[in-house]
Amino acid sequence: MRRLGRILITLLAFTGLLTLSVLGLGIWASLHFADKAESDLPKRAVLSLDLEAHFHETASGDPLAAFSSERSYTLRSVVEAIDHASSDPRVVGLYATMGHSTLGLAAVQEIRDAVSRFRAAGKPALLFAETIGETGAGTLDYYLASAFGQIWLQPSGDLAMTGLMIESPFIRGTLDLLGIKAQFSARHEYKSAIDMFNERGFTGPNRENLGRLLDSWSEQMASGISAVRALPADKVKALMGQGPFLASEALAAGLVDRVGYRDAAWKAIAGDGKDKALTAEELDVADYAATLPEPKGPVVALISGTGAIHRGESGHGFGSEADFGAKTIAEALRDAIDDDAVRAILFRVDSPGGSYTASDTIWREVQRAREAGKPVVVSMGNVAASGGYFVGMGADRIVAQPGTITGSIGVFTGKVVLEEFWAKLGVNWDEMHRGDNATMWSSNRAFPPGAQARIDALLDHIYGDFTGKASEGRRISVAAMDKLARGRVWTGADAKTSGLVDVLGGWREALAAVRELTGLKPGQEVELVEFPRPKKPWELVAEALAGSQTGMASGLRTLARLEPVVKHLAPLAEPVSGATLRMPPLDVTGTRP
Repeated sequence: MRRLGRILITLLAFTGLLTLSVLGLGIWASLHFADKAESDLPKRAVLSLDLEAHFHETASGDPLAAFSSERSYTLRSVVEAIDHASSDPRVVGLYATMGHSTLGLAAVQEIRDAVSRFRAAGKPALLFAETIGETGAGTLDYYLASAFGQIWLQPSGDLAMTGLMIESPFIRGTLDLLGIKAQFSARHEYKSAIDMFNERGFTGPNRENLGRLLDSWSEQMASGISAVRALPADKVKALMGQGPFLASEALAAGLVDRVGYRDAAWKAIAGDGKDKALTAEELDVADYAATLPEPKGPVVALISGTGAIHRGESGHGFGSEADFGAKTIAEALRDAIDDDAVRAILFRVDSPGGSYTASDTIWREVQRAREAGKPVVVSMGNVAASGGYFVGMGADRIVAQPGTITGSIGVFTGKVVLEEFWAKLGVNWDEMHRGDNATMWSSNRAFPPGAQARIDALLDHIYGDFTGKASEGRRISVAAMDKLARGRVWTGADAKTSGLVDVLGGWREALAAVRELTGLKPGQEVELVEFPRPKKPWELVAEALAGSQTGMASGLRTLARLEPVVKHLAPLAEPVSGATLRMPPLDVTGTRP
């Protein structure tokens, strides 16, 4: 026992020392990075941007992120920095590197627009790539690269402009082999999130829907590339599916400007160093952004919802993935409504959807803001579909990029039944219940008689609520809205044509809408204030410490009662006991496992 006591004391002492170290590092990082000023900038600089880095919608909540060797950016700060640099005489150019970017199409369009504005101000922008999509899909990467005035490709690199593809797994055959039955229902035929369980391939409506997405994305990319590369649109469309191209082939086709190495590309924009007065220093976009003064003017609340929508608080802290907690976002909206200094709300949404109830909670707070006389502008990121569309459809103005995935106005619910699967494993379950539908959501047996009628009533109610609120918010008749809904996904360009969104663009266009709705002058500065207030590093550390004991105990309890393995087969059905406003995972390349 004494030995055990000494071990425990040693562990506690070590934990305390580690805690103080982390806390100190967090405080140091916060103060250190707050000390940067415009006076620290070189007299002549070229901004550098790593397009292979990870881009966040909002600043990282991890207090240790500053010490990571992994470069990352915040999308809004990059766009604002490039726009500010376009009129800053100390910045003489923009130099970007890439290979294969993880950016979604809407984020790519956001950066392309900022680079175009930078070039329109008379400043050069050059991109160097060791390769563009090496041994993979590089069409979206090239679409991003094409915004730059010069594209350099390393001699050993290739341009993998192979076209666009969407692929999706269907596990109906696997479930049949395992003795697992899928019982899912949706409203309506385009709500394809359940197809992976119920079907063995694309249904007719789903194929129609995805085909239109591919057509719209292809049209946008071909048009964008054609405009800046001075190539006929027909030639671009023909080239889009013929890669990968060798560096020499890409040069001959007019897709790149130079074949060379990084050092030569850098000298082409920054100077060769022989004349110090004409040679620029490298300055990372993030470092430049950190020196910019905060705009002063009327206060606009900035609220960001990223990831899957669920009830409760949003995740934050050490390495946590972004998610969209309705409690956190609803409280942020309420605080903005109650703050007399706030003139309007800019609501940034990047979400494939989630809980119907959680989405409705946020929808109501948006209505309350408008009722309080505070305009709400929704800016959509890569995806704002299903529940992600629900939360913003009642706003005063909706702004989306042409490539934003939006719509998916529909609902699904259901479960997988493991009765035969357990029998194959020799596992027997027994149960007792009171109430006809008490076993309704059990995964060990099929829906009881009469349950399907309740499910149909639930789905019909939610679909009617969704389309009714969308009809009112978008001022589209119920009949017309039903044709646009039925679970169908649209690109932002098509959604603009049909009236599901108001304006095409990104942060810049969203702020223009805010100024218009609040009666401000075009271009007038506004002060964006984040709601909820971002936590300081030491606050996150303190919260982590306060919850460490609870978290450890919870983890042990979880290990003690592992959920059935089969739940890993139903990621799109979460939560299985409720109606879900969610779309299946999609990206431009469609390269899904």
